[in-house]
Amino acid sequence: MSHLNYHNYEGVGKRNQEKYKYSQAVRIGDRIECAGQGGWNPVTGAIHREVNTQIDQAFANVDMNLKHAGGKGWEQVFRVNSYHIPLDDEALKAMVRNLKEYMPNHEPIWTVLGVSRLAEEDMRVEIEVVAHDPK
Repeated sequence: MSHLNYHNYEGVGKRNQEKYKYSQAVRIGDRIECAGQGGWNPVTGAIHREVNTQIDQAFANVDMNLKHAGGKGWEQVFRVNSYHIPLDDEALKAMVRNLKEYMPNHEPIWTVLGVSRLAEEDMRVEIEVVAHDPK
């Protein structure tokens, strides 16, 4: 699939590419699709324990991932899928706070799911996005 342009940022991105055989983002024409980003430190992989801090870091990781793939960040996002353990009012409030902060000028489509397990033991949130980047 040589027409697809895959991206993996340094640290966790490269580690997960080697360990799990997947990429953090793919560019398909004017779209950037991002794999789920958790609330991990992007360099060390350490995962914050507190849910608000995890969600804040996951949003920062999405922004970094989009920019690493050549996009402009959250301003180009039109679709968000978020997965939560647990899906409660605290998690939803943290998500809405970050959506307002990162996208003050538009509202994307958003699907929210409560799940029983995520990829790593301490993960409480995973956020995947699709962005439109008409170069």
